[in-house]
Amino acid sequence: MKWLKVSGLALGGLILLLAVAPLFISLNDYVLLVEAEVSAKLGEPVKITGLRAGGLPLPHVAVDGISIGKTGAITAANVTITPDLWSLLGSTRVIRSIRIEQLVLTQKAIEKIPKWAKAEPLPAGKQAPAATVRVKSVQLENAMVMLQQAPLGPFHGNLTLNDDNSLDVASIVTTDGKLRALIKPEGSHYRVDAQATDWILPIGPAIHFDELAVHGIATTKHAKFSRVQGELYGGAIAGETTLSWHKGWRLSGKASIDKVELRLLLQALGKPPRMRGKLNATPVFYADAASGRGLLKALHLETPFEVQDGVLRGVDVEKAATSIFRDKSPSAETRFDQLSGHLVLDRGTRRFTKLNVAAGSLSADGKVTISPEDELSGRINTSIESSKLASMPLNVTGTVDSPVLLPTAAVAAGAAVGTAILGPVGTAIGTAIGSKLEQLFGGDNSSQ
Repeated sequence: MKWLKVSGLALGGLILLLAVAPLFISLNDYVLLVEAEVSAKLGEPVKITGLRAGGLPLPHVAVDGISIGKTGAITAANVTITPDLWSLLGSTRVIRSIRIEQLVLTQKAIEKIPKWAKAEPLPAGKQAPAATVRVKSVQLENAMVMLQQAPLGPFHGNLTLNDDNSLDVASIVTTDGKLRALIKPEGSHYRVDAQATDWILPIGPAIHFDELAVHGIATTKHAKFSRVQGELYGGAIAGETTLSWHKGWRLSGKASIDKVELRLLLQALGKPPRMRGKLNATPVFYADAASGRGLLKALHLETPFEVQDGVLRGVDVEKAATSIFRDKSPSAETRFDQLSGHLVLDRGTRRFTKLNVAAGSLSADGKVTISPEDELSGRINTSIESSKLASMPLNVTGTVDSPVLLPTAAVAAGAAVGTAILGPVGTAIGTAIGSKLEQLFGGDNSSQ
């Protein structure tokens, strides 16, 4: 058995040699050659900091510190290429896997990928030759995509390729496991199926989804998601959307919002959470911009809406409707059973029309505009069943953080005159007369 022991020691020594020897085998003499070859293929400057060979667990070549493009449109900390050794004896070399660590892909790189992947035109009647190098799979570790709006990632990815090196299927998962996506080619486009749990939108408003499912198709120029379903802030959303980025950016879509807590949604949108309640809406939206960053500012949205069992903080509509004096209480609020209307959002300006409020004995209608700077302007007409004033038109001014509701000038003047002549009874009479005179001489009493 001595020969077996000797053979075992020899085999162990050989394995150790294979593991250690590559540490002393430098391929840096070939760095300039590799840089030149890849640069010629892509038409972009390429830089590599190191090139070395390894023996375990399988023979491989490692490329360190890769940068492509004048401004580093693509960078990677390390690329490990593992070939099928037996295939090196044949006409087609097979790469078992390419593992890319810490890949960073910029917006400029994404725009250039179609150009880099485009094959050179062949002479008439000549067929494309069979691939001399075949790659079976590509793995991504801690990859990032740096879009103009925000970074996406880090994530891990696995790409399985066909015999002609075209994509068979790609799977992506964020490093925290909250987002998973499956991408599969279908003709001239790609089928995209994604699911997310406890996930915050990385681009635009920081909307937090408990669950989100997205299904659609994408090309290098646009994406169309025909089914978007999510659960958020105690409610649900469903809809569809299209995004294109060829010769400018365009976003369009529609949605149905069901019982979403409005206060939490306003916080996510970066707006003062002055109202709470369950929101129902069916928005239709679109935006055109020169870049992705400009889409949110250019957004145009229209929707009927309804808020149930809510509270409007900062103003007491009932008190404002029964007094000609301003209520300065910071704790003022209006509780309502239902608030409905129509919203048009255009480049930051929000126009609320056809407003109707039902809150016990209080009812109100009117219209309000909120500027991009959150300044208020508008008019509401109130009616209280138990009030002697019967009705009170109110001007809406101030800001979202500090709203002001005051009687119109005609109503205030009528109330003041009536009070001076007849006391408290005259207040009601003067208010009514002022309101009627305002309507008669052109006062805006429309809620449209």
